[in-house]
Formats: sequence, C-alpha cells, structure tokens
Amino acid sequence: MASKEFRLPDVGEGLTEADIVAWHVKPGDTVRINQLIVDIETAKAVVELPSPYAGTVTALLVEAGQTVDVGVPIIAIDVPGDEGAAPAPTQPQNAAPEPAKDEEAEPADAPPQPPARQPVLVGYGVKPGSTSRRPRKKAPTRPGSYPATPSAPPVGGPPAGGPVFPAGLKLPPGIPAPPQPPGASRAKPPVRRLARDLGVDLGGLTGNGPAGSVTKDDVQRAASEARTRSAAVDEVPDAARRTGAGLSQPRTAAGEERIPVRGVRKHTAAAMVASAFTAPHVTEFLQVDVTETMAAVRRTRELPEFAGVRVSPLLFVAKALLVAVRRHPVINSSWDEAAQEIVVKRPVNLGIAVAAERGLLVPNVKAADALPLAELARAVDELAATARAGKTTPADLAGGTITITNVGVFGVDAGTPILMPGESAILAFGQVRDMPWVVAGELAVRKVTTLSLSFDHRIVDGELGSAVLRDVGLMLEDPIRMLAWL
Repeated sequence: MASKEFRLPDVGEGLTEADIVAWHVKPGDTVRINQLIVDIETAKAVVELPSPYAGTVTALLVEAGQTVDVGVPIIAIDVPGDEGAAPAPTQPQNAAPEPAKDEEAEPADAPPQPPARQPVLVGYGVKPGSTSRRPRKKAPTRPGSYPATPSAPPVGGPPAGGPVFPAGLKLPPGIPAPPQPPGASRAKPPVRRLARDLGVDLGGLTGNGPAGSVTKDDVQRAASEARTRSAAVDEVPDAARRTGAGLSQPRTAAGEERIPVRGVRKHTAAAMVASAFTAPHVTEFLQVDVTETMAAVRRTRELPEFAGVRVSPLLFVAKALLVAVRRHPVINSSWDEAAQEIVVKRPVNLGIAVAAERGLLVPNVKAADALPLAELARAVDELAATARAGKTTPADLAGGTITITNVGVFGVDAGTPILMPGESAILAFGQVRDMPWVVAGELAVRKVTTLSLSFDHRIVDGELGSAVLRDVGLMLEDPIRMLAWL
C-alpha cells in the first residue's frame, strides 16, 4: 500500500493559485482513476479535477474555501501495490533518479537516453519543464546563508551567528533550525493567506507546528480569541452561508460587512479597471422600433428547426451584430500596444455576458459568424446555462472578439458598458417596452428598445461606430434586411 499525494496542477496557462470550492470525496472513500474529486475556482472558471490515482482517500490536506498555490498537495490517497495509478502530475525537481534495473545492460560511458514520454492525465496540464512560466522574484541571499535548495549539507555546520532561512525551507539532515529574527513568523503560503483573510497578525503568534511554524489551527485560534475580545464583532458565518462563488467568509462589524474578493470576481474587477483606464471608451445610443423583430421571434419559436431551443430577441440582436461585423470588419479588432497596430480578428468569437452567482462571466461562441440561426440559438442557450450552473470552462471564456450584454433583463433601458480587455466593441441591449412612436406620419404604440455601443476610440472612430450601430438598428427594425445583407 503506497501513499500518494495529489498536488494542485496548473489547469490553465500561467495559473499560480486556485480556490478549493468543494470536495466530492472524504477520508475513507474509495476512488478510481479520473473520478471527479474536487471543484477548484481559478481566476477564470470553476474546474472539476479528476483523481490521478485509484485507491482509498486517507486525508484531505486542504479544506474547502482555502486558496492554494499550484504544486501544493491537496489530497492523500493510498494506492494498493501502486497499481492502477496514473503518472503523478508533478514530481519534485530534485528527486533522485531510480537505480538502473540492469547495470550490465548499458556501458558506463553510454550516452544518456532521453526519458520515455509519459501520458498526461486529461485536464492536468503538461509535465514540468515542458512549458515556461514567469519566474518569481527571488529573495536576496544574505552573506553566509545557505542556498535556497541545498544539494548537500554544508561542511562544518552553519556559520557563526546563524543564517536566516525563508519560511518553509527544509534544512539538510543533521542541521538544527536556526532562530528567526524578531517579528518573523514561519508559515506556509496557505496559512499566511488564511491569516490575511481573517485579519490575524502572524508576527504576534507562537507557532505550534514543526520547528515552531504557525499552523492553520494557530491562525483560527487567534481569530477566535480576537472575536471573543471584541464585543463589536459578530461570529464569522459558517460554511453553509457561503455563496457558491467561494467568495464569502464575511467579517461583520458594527455597521459594515467585509467580503473577501477572490476567483472570478477578483479577476473581473482587475480586468474592468485595466480596460476602463487603458482603452478610451466612447458610447453611442440608438432607440429602435423592434416591433417586427418581436413578431419574428414569435414565428421562429414555431419552426421545427428551433424545437427545444430558447428563442429570444437577444438571438436576433446577436445575428444582426454578426452581419454588421461582416459589413464592417474593423469593429472586430484589438489594439497591439507594443507594435502600435490594429489587429483585425477572424473569425468572430461572440461573447455573451452572463450574470452568474460567481460574478460576471462572458463565455463566447467560437466562430459564431459561420453558424446558421438555429445553431447560434443552441450555442448561446448552452453557454448561458453552463455559466449559470458554474460549469464554464477556461476555454469558453478565452478568445472573445466582440461582446453583447443584455441589460434589458434587469429592466434597464440603456447603459455605458465597459469593453472586455482585448476587444474593440461591446453592444448593450436594453429592455423592450411599449412606447409612442411615429409610424407613417401617425402616432402608434410600438415595441421599442435602446441599443448602446461602446467602442475603443483608438480603433473605431465615430463614423465606423455609428455605421455599425445604425446597421444593427436597421436590421432589428426590419429583419428582412438582415437576409439581404447576409
């Protein structure tokens, strides 16, 4: 019976950490290879991780709600006889090589053979060394200190005065742990992050872990004592009151509530700030009589090709925007700051903004401009349902080129939407309501909506933005025009 630890893999390009949302197994459960064991939330999406081993769960090393760095063990599994186990997704870089099975089979001076290519478990990324990642900043080495990853014990023991070791460093055998400087605290990254979330100062804690390190229990005990001392602070709600976004471990005080921002909300907030202060936004508005479009929606729902598919006015807005992009391709572009170039994108990956429980998600329909109306309806419907269920994948969220946001579902007429990073335009579709409208010189009650188009003024000037908005409006006023321009 061999014990295996599954380390948090990089499930997305450049991922450095993720939140543990929910475990699907518990200690004592028997798992098989590729059985789903845990949901994690990255900066882009919630991802389901399968087990790389078949065996018995012995321990969950990280609790739900915690943020974990890539490479940190999250679960331990006993594997019977080490059989049926998939290759581990990560291996220590300083692991000793296995001894040769037959030393006489190869001469000593034989050239080293490249390692055999091992299969990669689906969803676990590639093996270490096959991708490049941005290096982390290294702490400056003090004179006389040991290297961060010593390969052998220093001869003669530690130098006089004792070196200062970073938190979490494993010392060579036979060398005692040196004292830390005043105010320093040894704690692993998940423990430091938990302390930051709970407002606990690690410098004032006495660690009860190995070599005096601060543990999760130490942090939670300090937070509990702080709440007891302060009558103004209520107890932190238990896990049952957390939202499905994994965002809340709220701290309530007199007159306020603080909710840590993590995962998708944190990523979205940073992206929106970067977009608003990078791309010069311009927004134009157009009121449109969509009476004929609403009639077309009702007739489309009766067609056999659309059986089982939700047909809404948003479908016609999406198709009209795709036709407008075909007529004005530059609207589907991005700005390359380094090269000072406009990059026109093909095909059109149409983003649909969805208000999900985890926050704003914008999955996109790949090559939407090539889809017939019925297939576009199914694709939009499936993306929205998946996003609301919290199952959107990073691939669905990546690569968007232009976006639609339906603010009308909230009873709003218009807005000034912020561009998605890397896109040049976003169209907001307001609520459809009855309004007085002049038709053939006479006043009538018609179905009217407001369209709002925000665009990057570095790429899209007023003439192009107005032309795109006007074309979308004309096609919604008369859907037959959409067929003429296809």
